[in-house]
Amino acid sequence: MASVREALPWSFCGLAAGFVVIFVADIVRRGSFPWNALPVHLSIALLPAFGIMAATLAALLAVRLSKRTGYPLTPIVFASVAGFALLLPRPFGNDPLAYLTSLGPTGLFLAILACAVTGAWNALARRVIAQPLAGWAAALATIAIFGALLVLHVSVAGAIASAIWPMSRLGDSYVALLIIVTAETLLWSAGVHGPAVLAPILTPVYLTMQMQNTHALGAHAPLPYVVVVSLFLFIFPGGAGATLSLAILLAFSRVPRLRKIGRVTLIPALFNVNDPLLFGTPVVFNPYFVVPFVGTPLVLASLTYAAVVWGWVDRAAFYVPSFVPAVVGTYAATQDPRAIVLTLVNIALALLIYYPFVRAYERHLAATA
Repeated sequence: MASVREALPWSFCGLAAGFVVIFVADIVRRGSFPWNALPVHLSIALLPAFGIMAATLAALLAVRLSKRTGYPLTPIVFASVAGFALLLPRPFGNDPLAYLTSLGPTGLFLAILACAVTGAWNALARRVIAQPLAGWAAALATIAIFGALLVLHVSVAGAIASAIWPMSRLGDSYVALLIIVTAETLLWSAGVHGPAVLAPILTPVYLTMQMQNTHALGAHAPLPYVVVVSLFLFIFPGGAGATLSLAILLAFSRVPRLRKIGRVTLIPALFNVNDPLLFGTPVVFNPYFVVPFVGTPLVLASLTYAAVVWGWVDRAAFYVPSFVPAVVGTYAATQDPRAIVLTLVNIALALLIYYPFVRAYERHLAATA
């Protein structure tokens, strides 16, 4: 778990690199910049980039596990990457981008599973085999297991995808909104990047709804959907878990380390980038923050959904990228000044929810210092 927490932020290098390469290649192929359909093209580039992120994690996670456990580096990286390759869904097909997009929902799970099995075999091998041979024996055992699954046509990726895919049919409802928010935050709490898992499944569905809202506005018709991509700007100010409020609280913490983390991560949180906060505090794998991290967005989702359905705030008509600050992004998405008020209310409500948990964590750190 600690290795996942340390490796996951670095795997974003693979996500960023893949996104840039795919987006630039798409521009070169088309011969022009897609100004008129930029959200769609950004999505087209981002979804396969999550598959590249998974492949990056398979290697980086093995490196971190080797450093933490003392297991030999070369065999554990070899086994983790080879195991990940054997677990990849078949057939590969002729379209690399389509394949990487389909890999997105399961790729991170496959990377973690491959490395976890490799680590387990290393732990066992060190007890029964001489040290110089234990690492390679564990590597061969890992490859043998995943190779057998491949020969027997047992698709681990297919099983994971089957478990997750029903989320794509949730639709435009309050229940759908709560399920999406809960799944994303619970995955993050367990060290799995929630957006990376859910985006390949949900983004095409809810971005399509977003575009239909935009077309309806242009046609002077009622906007048909409430739950669209830009609605989550209200629910996640600061990123997953609505952690802008947490960063604000930590910036004034009584604990010097937390105060430093809060002040360093406050600016990124304004742009909904909270990975430094999640792993630096840490929030991931931290029992003191599981309840507010999952519960706060559920409260904000309920308030936001009610406000939009009851007409207190207009429905989101335009797609706004997630890195736009929440107050600006929600207004840009709705063109409604009341959206700014709702966003500020959500941030204040999140402050109230996080406050007792931050104080409890401060007391815990003081008692263990």
